[in-house]
Amino acid sequence: MQVRKNSDDSGAIIVWFRNDLRLADNPALRHAADSERPVIPLYILDETPGVRPLGAASRWWLDKSLRRLAQDLEKLGNRLVLRKGVAAEVLDDVIAHTGATCVLWNRLYDAASIDRDSEIKARLKAVGVDCQSFNAGLLNEPWTVKNGSGQPYKVFTPYWRAAREHLIHVTVEPAPKTLKSLDHFPRTEGLANWRLHPSKPDWSKGFDLWTPGEAGALERLNSFLSGPVGGYGEQRDLPGVEATSRLSPHLHFGEIGPRQVWLAARNAADHGDAPAGEVEKFLSELGWREFNHSILFHWPDLPTKSFRPEFDGFPWARNDVAFEAWTKGETGYPIVDAGMRELWATGFMHNRVRMIVASFLIKHLLIDWREGEAWFWDTLVDADLANNVGNWQWVAGSGADASPYFRIFNPITQGEKFDPRGAYVRRWIPELRGVSDELIHKPWTRPLHLPAEAKRLYERPIVDHAQAREKAMEAYRSL
Repeated sequence: MQVRKNSDDSGAIIVWFRNDLRLADNPALRHAADSERPVIPLYILDETPGVRPLGAASRWWLDKSLRRLAQDLEKLGNRLVLRKGVAAEVLDDVIAHTGATCVLWNRLYDAASIDRDSEIKARLKAVGVDCQSFNAGLLNEPWTVKNGSGQPYKVFTPYWRAAREHLIHVTVEPAPKTLKSLDHFPRTEGLANWRLHPSKPDWSKGFDLWTPGEAGALERLNSFLSGPVGGYGEQRDLPGVEATSRLSPHLHFGEIGPRQVWLAARNAADHGDAPAGEVEKFLSELGWREFNHSILFHWPDLPTKSFRPEFDGFPWARNDVAFEAWTKGETGYPIVDAGMRELWATGFMHNRVRMIVASFLIKHLLIDWREGEAWFWDTLVDADLANNVGNWQWVAGSGADASPYFRIFNPITQGEKFDPRGAYVRRWIPELRGVSDELIHKPWTRPLHLPAEAKRLYERPIVDHAQAREKAMEAYRSL
């Protein structure tokens, strides 16, 4: 790259899109638009070593989200440039071919992204290219919420209490009305050539329930706040009821920002359009997302190491047959199998069921939580690193403010409590549709009543709950 002695405040600005695929409340984009300089919107399918590649379901979502972002940018008089490769090399190439003198982006908080961005910023600034980064993905920067000793919080409740004190004057910026472009656009790659959408086979037929993109995110938020939020506290744990926001993939890809969600929810409560208590419960889930990102920032080894180091010696089992049965939804426990089949079909799983299936893998099968986390990473459309790792470690008992090790979910009673009429199970396990409510979560207790197509899996589960629980307790006591 040609060395410049001084940065040029009249050259083009590159806005490097990452997990911020929206126009509104996008500080990097707003800063570029306000400069009235030519803007180069750039998305890099990054191949930097150490940066975790997207899973298959996330690639499906990215494909649709980039298409919508490109359309939205065209309405502003600009276009999205797509490039694949090592981020630093791509930026060098675009700068060399456009004469861009500034690169802007919104921050990410995992260790690999921080290392990559820090190296890029230092190197570009050394040759006279201005670099600035902004916060678009969190309500609070991870380093701003600390306890009285100046240390990061390890427990959610005091963290969220302190974090809320920073949220008195939350504001969002509207999308720019125009975005000045270059006379000649730099080279761009075809999105279809990236093959983000699956083929041979196309396993995404059931993903039609999603509408990726900024407009889809706003529609989902508004739909939630105008209806389901009213019963959120009581119904959010019922997988057979549409009671949750399902905003997580939109938040992960940054099609909507947490500040937008916070303000919309607070306004709904303040204007009497939604019950204040239900809104607070919903916003605490946004707080849990913040907490997980804070933990990942301060403990960067979290994806591979236990937050509580005493769990590093846990005697994990290696059982490929049991793991495959779990991934296919063939464990013999209906609520577990329904969750895993929903995941495969839609790229999503209800939060209560996520806890049940994770507990089953870890505490019934004694399989390392990292294997489950990797499966979720590949199959979830909302596979956010901080949330995925944080929640798996929470279930394992090894994470921050984690579930106690002795809390071993009974998949029978969990099903009976949260899916009492079996609506969720029957939706995802059609071979059990004819089974009574009494037996739907324990069909093996009366095998003669089972339909023929259900007998292969549901005459006997792959492990006995009582025996598996005792084995898990022995393993945890060994620590």
